[in-house]
Formats: sequence, structure tokens, C-alpha cells
Amino acid sequence: MFSAVVFAYSEVGKRCLEALLDQGVQVPLVFTHADTPGETRWYGSVAEVARAHGVPTVTAAPAQEDWHERVAALAPHYLFSFYYRSMLAPTLLAAARWGALNMHGSLLPRYRGRAPVNWAILNGERETGATLHYMTDRPDAGPIVAQQAVPIGPDDDALAVSMAVAAAARELLVRCLPRLTQGPPPGEAMDLAQGSYFGGRRPEDGRIDWAWPVHRVHDLIRAVAPPFPGAFTEAQGCRIVFAGSHFSGETAAHPGLAPCLYDADGRLYLDCRGGRVRLDAVFVDGTRLTAQDFPRRFGPGPLRLTA
Repeated sequence: MFSAVVFAYSEVGKRCLEALLDQGVQVPLVFTHADTPGETRWYGSVAEVARAHGVPTVTAAPAQEDWHERVAALAPHYLFSFYYRSMLAPTLLAAARWGALNMHGSLLPRYRGRAPVNWAILNGERETGATLHYMTDRPDAGPIVAQQAVPIGPDDDALAVSMAVAAAARELLVRCLPRLTQGPPPGEAMDLAQGSYFGGRRPEDGRIDWAWPVHRVHDLIRAVAPPFPGAFTEAQGCRIVFAGSHFSGETAAHPGLAPCLYDADGRLYLDCRGGRVRLDAVFVDGTRLTAQDFPRRFGPGPLRLTA
């Protein structure tokens, strides 16, 4: 079996590191990140997996020259990056005898860059996946070794799809291990012109534009639903966060008042341009709002939102 230095974080990182260790790959060193204060950690810990297997773990940035020298001294067959949050310098990539490979959470070359699952849902995609590819000095641009598709259901949120992508990434890596053991696998060059590149997302990007049609609002709610920051608006001096929705193509109950929030049949609904969505959960200034609470908080009738 080969040896590999691993750079990893998040659920994809945890599961892929576990896969390597379970399959007997020699991992002499793992680089990961310290958790960011205030960030909701919905994923498993790479550091905990490494420690459980007695693998030395580094949370310092690997940019310093001494870390480059240490990795080079280990002479690993491969470097793996599994959702590591920093680009690896060319001198690090060159330390791998057989190649430096990255696991990306989309079907490259589509959705190169940051937050690929969130962007795919926001754009109404019905499929994403995991891609194992070679790393170069450009992000998510090296030759593709293998891919595995993951469906996106019409009401799936980013957490559900992220966990499905993590499972697919592990399966894909295990499937590729026999090829990796025999030496650097062939890769198919990406046609970047057929793809797309997206940057990171900020909490403010969850603000709803009420000029959007209903399906676009639904996709934003799903794309940033908790544990991500959430889709939001302001009304009556408070912040309203929509934490999950279902869209079945129903027409708006109050088309003349849309956009608006209201209770009906013991549930909360949101009327938008062209239809309505049923809401899983709504939070007002951090406190959950139920359908029963709605008239006490906002009075009878729909709450008109700013169009």
C-alpha cells in the first residue's frame, strides 16, 4: 500500500481520511484546521480521527518553509486534499512522488471554487457529486481521475446534500484505491470553458430578494438552511430567518399581498411571485415562531414583506 500526507477538514475530510486509514494506507502526517470560533460545526472532526489512529496532526498553516521540508522528507507517494480550506503551494505539491490529488464537492468543471453544494442548490441543480482530480497552481483545475454523481431532490437542503456528497466522496476514494496503489492514475484534462467558478458565501448573501420567483426563493432557503446562516428578511423591525421549505407548485393564497408570511392549517406559509412554499421552521430574532405563535406575534392576517 502507498503512503500519503493528508490535508483535510469538514465531513468530506473526516470520511476520506477514515477510508484511507481503514484500507491500510500509510498516513504519517495530517494537516487540518482549528475550528473557527462561532462557526456551527455540523461535520465530524479530522483531528479526532487522526488522533484515534495515532497519526500526528498539525493545525498550523503549512505555508512555512519548514513544513514544506518536513513533508518533502517524508517522501509520500501522494498528497491528498479533502476539503482543506487553503491552496497548497507548488513546492508542497511537488513533494508527492506520484501525485497530489484533491476531492472536490461537485462534478467538475462545474462549480469550481468555494461552497459548491450551496451554489448548486441555489441554482436549482438536480445533480451534483464528488470529483477526484490532480491539483495544480489553479483551484479545481487539474485533470480528473474519477467522479461520482449525487442527486439533489426538490426539497433537499444543503446539509442533506453535503452529507450525501461526503458519502459519495468516501465511496469514490475507496473505489479508486486499487488504481492508486499501482502508481499515478491517468487523468482527463478539464475543459474549464464548460465549467463555472464560484466564490465563498457570506451570511449577508442569504438576504431574500422578493422580486425573485417562488422557486428561486425556495432554492435560496434550501441552500443556506441551518446549520448554515439561513435565508432572511426584515419586517416590523426584526429579522426573520426561514429554515427550510417545501415547494409543490401550489399557487399563492394571497397573490395580491405577495410576498407575505401567514399561518394556515397549523402551518406557516410564504407567498412569493408565482406560488407559495410551506415552511419547516421560522425564527424571529433567534426565537422559533410556530403557526400558533404567529397571530400573537404579528396579528391576524398575512404579514406583508417588502417586495
